[in-house]
Amino acid sequence: MADLAHLEQTIAGSLEFTGVGLHSGAPVTMRLLPAPAGSGIVFRRTDLDNFEIAANGRNIAKVSYATSLMRQGVLISTTEHLLSALIGMGVDNVIVELDNLELPILDGSALPYVEAILGAGIRTQRRRRETIRVLRAVEVCEGDKFIGVYPGSGYSIRYTIKFPAPIGYQSAYVDLAAETYGTAIAAARTFGYKADEQRLRDMGLIRGASTENAIVLGPQGPENGPLRFADEYVRHKMLDLIGDLALAGQRIEGHVVAERAGHAMHTALVSRLLKDRSAWELAHVPIQTKAAHGEAKESGPRIPLPDAALVGV
Repeated sequence: MADLAHLEQTIAGSLEFTGVGLHSGAPVTMRLLPAPAGSGIVFRRTDLDNFEIAANGRNIAKVSYATSLMRQGVLISTTEHLLSALIGMGVDNVIVELDNLELPILDGSALPYVEAILGAGIRTQRRRRETIRVLRAVEVCEGDKFIGVYPGSGYSIRYTIKFPAPIGYQSAYVDLAAETYGTAIAAARTFGYKADEQRLRDMGLIRGASTENAIVLGPQGPENGPLRFADEYVRHKMLDLIGDLALAGQRIEGHVVAERAGHAMHTALVSRLLKDRSAWELAHVPIQTKAAHGEAKESGPRIPLPDAALVGV
């Protein structure tokens, strides 16, 4: 029998979430259902005759403040947190039913999804898992922003951000093959500056945002602290990236480096990678994907964080 790490997985039972969309502010009920092996992650709009949109690179919509999917004019918005949790927890196949266009923001992180998945359990399926094994570098550059994926065993990410005060510079590393998603990434929340609130609301964004689902940053730091991690901001960017890269269709085997990137660049990397068929191959490899406790270990030097990054912990 194949090593269990080679096999696809789905959730062991159905899960339900209710809440509001971060940007639309619209109420939504969402259910996760077990799905057959080989089916991947599929969204289903129950309010639109169960119209389905697969979570893959072909269906990426225009992105800015969130990652959206579109097929035949039907939209699914703000998918990144759920997709991140599914990839991080090793769930390959699931049907996501929702009765509105935007997923619920919940507490602004992926932790509610992780806790629910662990509560329901994960079921191993009789199909070998395929991964996208990176064979050569694929990069996207935009001014001083950069993201690239490189050959390497397992699945690791190095992310660097630089925002105005009080965030400043942060850099962090995670090795997803070391089973650290549940403890190192999932709880990191989305964030925004109080000074930008009215401008974003005037643009039709963050209508569902509140101190219950986002870190609100004032001049001196979080107005609704404390932070969950010393470097929660960069960890949330990594959470988003993991979800956006899920749109490649399979888990990636390689090393990702991102500097000041965002949703648009994350998904641009997915599109560029998928179009360059010489840069990767589908492979069966034993990648550990269950949530575990402990910290990730990185081979090679780590970039130290400035002391300012520890404020508010």
